[in-house]
Amino acid sequence: MQYQRVLADETAMVAFGKDLANASGGRGVVFLQGDLGMGKTTLCRGVLQAFGHTGAVKSPTYTLVEPYELAGNLVYHFDLYRLADPEELEYLGIRDYFDNQALCLIEWPDKGAGILPKPDLTLSITVEGQGRRIKWQPKTQFGQQVADKLLEQTT
Repeated sequence: MQYQRVLADETAMVAFGKDLANASGGRGVVFLQGDLGMGKTTLCRGVLQAFGHTGAVKSPTYTLVEPYELAGNLVYHFDLYRLADPEELEYLGIRDYFDNQALCLIEWPDKGAGILPKPDLTLSITVEGQGRRIKWQPKTQFGQQVADKLLEQTT
């Protein structure tokens, strides 16, 4: 099953990120898909703000991952846009990030195909008029729980 919602602007994207943080309880693997400029990092900012982050949130394009420890929650923000080969993730120690105690937000997950674990939830962002259409699809039982909570929070 796939869920969707139209978000009018950046403020709505941040709010959706906060809803995602609450629905996930601070754990899980979320793939963020969409072209450049669709709002993936903006959504991540909302997630991080929900856990108390007040600083800037930049996409970790060159470092590949930015860790955040906030209010007892671990959030890892990945941006794999510049990844040349998925095998590079092995050198990063990628598997160490994916325990059940962290929330992993992964931009450009297709670049890590074959190395990344199965996501709990996949989010796709596309242009919709002046705003964005966000679609979310659960891939695991936990992802289904998160998807249902998101639907409740955004209706």
